[in-house]
Amino acid sequence: MDELLDALMRKIEDGTYAPGSQLPSGRALADEYDVSQSTISRAVARLRKQGVLVGRPGRGVFVAESTQRR
Repeated sequence: MDELLDALMRKIEDGTYAPGSQLPSGRALADEYDVSQSTISRAVARLRKQGVLVGRPGRGVFVAESTQRR
């Protein structure tokens, strides 16, 4: 899962997923990285806990607007 976290962070840092933008669906990310949706869920949960991502009920998961990340 560390490789997945690194890949997602690279895309956030390089602006592929800009602050405020929505991440692709869990299914799309699972297909892109050839991992299970549960692995995606765990990675997203970890990045949410770190404040990198935020969940918006009924809307999806977004890159946090704040630059104050851990």
